Amino acid sequence: MLENSKNKISKIPYKTHNFSIKNQKTFLNYNGKEIPIHFFGEHNLQNLEGAKKICMSLGVKEKDFYNSIKNFRGANRRLEILKKNENTNIFWDFAHSPSKLKASVNAVKNQFRNRKLVSCMELHTFSSLSKNFLKFYKNTMQESDFAFVYFNPETIKHKKLENIKIEEIKNSFAKKDLKVFTKKNDIFLNNLK
Repeated sequence: MLENSKNKISKIPYKTHNFSIKNQKTFLNYNGKEIPIHFFGEHNLQNLEGAKKICMSLGVKEKDFYNSIKNFRGANRRLEILKKNENTNIFWDFAHSPSKLKASVNAVKNQFRNRKLVSCMELHTFSSLSKNFLKFYKNTMQESDFAFVYFNPETIKHKKLENIKIEEIKNSFAKKDLKVFTKKNDIFLNNLK
């Protein structure tokens, strides 16, 4: 689309910002320094690099960018911390597509390598509740030690979609030990063993 546009458009490629993880904390690597940040995950660090490129093109100095980014807490509902202690972190994430789900799961697993990862996902959008779309969730939760998917059959009826069976969801995600629920409270009953 950009190639065929008659408007003068500048394309600036970017990739994942160089980073390291130490003691479950992400640091940006810049000019031999490690800059601590409050968010993590390769997808977020790609967004950071894109934002940096835009800021530089607008005249923001790199030093000012890095000083400001230290205080940025990340976007709401994107790996947003709900509760934490020295052993556990509970995140809220609005992973609205298979690629975002996989990026979120992988980000948390990479950030907290020595911990068990419990992932709970709710299918609730038109696309996620469509039989034809479910196949795109294949391998999105592979890094989870415990993986749960919830969907409400009443939501499917309300949206006038074709009924989905639990086995169809299990097959689509292709995670051997995935547990699927249709009642919210069932997820808490003896499932983290």
